[in-house]
Amino acid sequence: MPTLGVWKFASCDGCQLTLLDCEDELLLLAEQVQIATFIEASSAVVGGPYDVSLVEGSITTAGDERRIREIREQSGVLVAIGACATAGGIQALRNFADVAEFASVVYARPDYIDTLATSTAASAHVSVDYELRGCPIDRGQLLDTLAALLVGRKPRLPAATVCTECKRAGVTCVSVAEGIPCLGPITHAGCGALCPRHHRGCYGCFGPTATPNTAVMIPLLHRDGMSAPDVDRVLSTFNVTAFDATRDDGGRS
Repeated sequence: MPTLGVWKFASCDGCQLTLLDCEDELLLLAEQVQIATFIEASSAVVGGPYDVSLVEGSITTAGDERRIREIREQSGVLVAIGACATAGGIQALRNFADVAEFASVVYARPDYIDTLATSTAASAHVSVDYELRGCPIDRGQLLDTLAALLVGRKPRLPAATVCTECKRAGVTCVSVAEGIPCLGPITHAGCGALCPRHHRGCYGCFGPTATPNTAVMIPLLHRDGMSAPDVDRVLSTFNVTAFDATRDDGGRS
């Protein structure tokens, strides 16, 4: 029986909870695989190697660096799940400031804090076979990926934009029709255009597409009422380092 490991690094646990929220499907999955380690669900741990590992969270300490390498060595397929594991998460805001200064302000004994200066994706340290984007990940995409790996086919992971999902679903463009700021044109598909379906602009929780035209997107956000600080904020959430890397306007201010 194939073995599955689910691992947590620096994160809120939301992507692991997405797996738990599968409920009936999770019971069916448990009949097909041995869930060898999944601390969010059970304290029982079975040693590796593992056929598939799901990794949630960013790498933020020297211990994390060692552990992600050990997990990679023990895993046949490694899947990074969520914005933290694929882009460093919202905690990657530390990458633009002085972590030592943060620690001195927040902690009474900062000398006890052992952390890296940056928060980075799993792929910055090891090879990753697949990435599931989002904060949190999409339940259907997770189940499809696990089912694909079980039967030996390549997972169907979208490479289009949220705009494509809006078109397919017949959702009226909130930006064109109503002037609502929306990151859909530069955001990776996979959420099912959840926010535009509910009459609000996409805010990029699935991260940038492979070739986002941020230089054109930013003036459109200004057109729809966003100031320069507003643009910085909307591009500085769950995927801040990924979006920052796409900018040619000097990046975050």
